[in-house]
Amino acid sequence: MMRIGMSTSCVYPLGVEEGFRYASMAGYDGVEVMVTRDEVTQSAETLLALCEKYGMPILSIHAPVLLLTHFVWGRDPQVKLEKSADLAKAVGATAVVVHPPFRWQSGYAENFLRIVQETTDTYGVEIAVENMFPWKVKGSSLKAYSPGWDPVVMDCAAVTLDFSHAALSGRDSLEMAEALGPRLRHVHLCDGSGSLDEGRVFDEHLLPGYGGQPVREVLAHLAANDWDGSVVAEVNTRKAKTEEERLRLLKETLAFGRQTEWEQTPLPLKKRTQKKAAKKAVKAAAREASNK
Repeated sequence: MMRIGMSTSCVYPLGVEEGFRYASMAGYDGVEVMVTRDEVTQSAETLLALCEKYGMPILSIHAPVLLLTHFVWGRDPQVKLEKSADLAKAVGATAVVVHPPFRWQSGYAENFLRIVQETTDTYGVEIAVENMFPWKVKGSSLKAYSPGWDPVVMDCAAVTLDFSHAALSGRDSLEMAEALGPRLRHVHLCDGSGSLDEGRVFDEHLLPGYGGQPVREVLAHLAANDWDGSVVAEVNTRKAKTEEERLRLLKETLAFGRQTEWEQTPLPLKKRTQKKAAKKAVKAAAREASNK
């Protein structure tokens, strides 16, 4: 059965407990904990206490990202991955999301796929390698990741599909999902409006339906194949000015993920920004209220 969870990163810059609280209020099936410099994200005991307090199981752990968490659990990326797997096992999560190594992480990069498989075998949790995107400097591609940014062509047993990253790389996420087949075990529910080649220079993580990726079609494909992985919302709500606004964004994302409620969500937006669409929705609600 497909589960719809929410990453604690969705409420950034708020703390991890706020992630649990919002996930509970919005009605998600569980959370994905992004490991950060916040010690709460690194403590199984504290995380289990939050699970009990908010009635939210932990579906997955996102391993520390090098550029943001350089000193979390030391500098060795293999140790970071192993500690993430150990944490996942301790809190009952079934998966760990990990980015491909950077090219300059020489020893780890050279042995990455072997390390992923050995960590999976040792801790009994899936290590799902996330798709990234090529880096470009002054229009030229830079080989930032090794063995690469696209796990579709890697020899790994489990993959995380991120729609925002697919957009930046210029890939069609439905084609990726079909090519991955049973290796697709985890999905980051979000969207993106364009690729690096089209001038997009940042990772948007829009609400699903507000970009150009076939998010709806991928979810339908997975449902038709009785997929039993986790779909985890990883959307940007930083511009929300109030708790009510942030909660509305998270509920809308959840409604999109639960396919029976698609009629409550907008069709893909090609030209409007998420912010403009949100303002329009607020104005429409105000007009409706005034007419009652």
